[in-house]
Amino acid sequence: MRELLLIGIGVGDPDHLTVQAVNALGRVDVLFVINKGPEKAELAELRSEICRRHRPDGRFRVVEIDDPDRDRDPSDYRSAVRAWHDRRATLYEQAIIGSLAEDECGAFLIWGDPALYDSTLRIIDRIVDQDPGVLDVEVVPGISSVQALAARHRIPLNRIGEAVHITTGRKLAAGLIPDEGDLVIMLDGTCAFTTVTFDATIYWGAYLGTPNELLVSGALHEVSDEIQRVRAEARAARGWIMDIYLLRRANVA
Repeated sequence: MRELLLIGIGVGDPDHLTVQAVNALGRVDVLFVINKGPEKAELAELRSEICRRHRPDGRFRVVEIDDPDRDRDPSDYRSAVRAWHDRRATLYEQAIIGSLAEDECGAFLIWGDPALYDSTLRIIDRIVDQDPGVLDVEVVPGISSVQALAARHRIPLNRIGEAVHITTGRKLAAGLIPDEGDLVIMLDGTCAFTTVTFDATIYWGAYLGTPNELLVSGALHEVSDEIQRVRAEARAARGWIMDIYLLRRANVA
């Protein structure tokens, strides 16, 4: 049976890898890399730097998988994502079966943690469900952007006895959030914090763990314009952005 590792690598800093992740990387014969085009070349270089630092012998093969196109503004979001995952599953399986011998170990390096807002584990599960004998899958956890955000702002993620709700910008903009507790917002491409009507402090970060890291915090109504400006400038300069923020409701101990 082919062995496949999904290794969480943190959010950009090569030092984010755990000892378990470094040891797992040392077992890899084939590294599968998703090609997301020239605009994401910087992310590919960060992966290469991680390999240079933690697998300096270079005794592994790299197999690139072209990422299929997806509808970024679908009328039915869930159906569009499922269809995209189906196309990815087909390409992943072709690459794994075609490039990985039965006695070899392959790996995907996953930004942050493989279990948090990343599709790779779901896609690999589809392959395993269709052919249970094809892969032996191991998940190696990593430092997530949620953890990195709290650390860089030097704040606890939760308040005493209070909940933290992790959701997306799409859900925030639609008002599909709980009435109590703080909010961690991921995958927000539209600055959905501008739709918030309650008083809150925002802790925002982009490119966490990299030399280009950006941090802004303060009362939401005071720093909203600044975050929008900084975000737009950074995206225009780099061609991509990965950001996350915590909304901490006012008037809670």
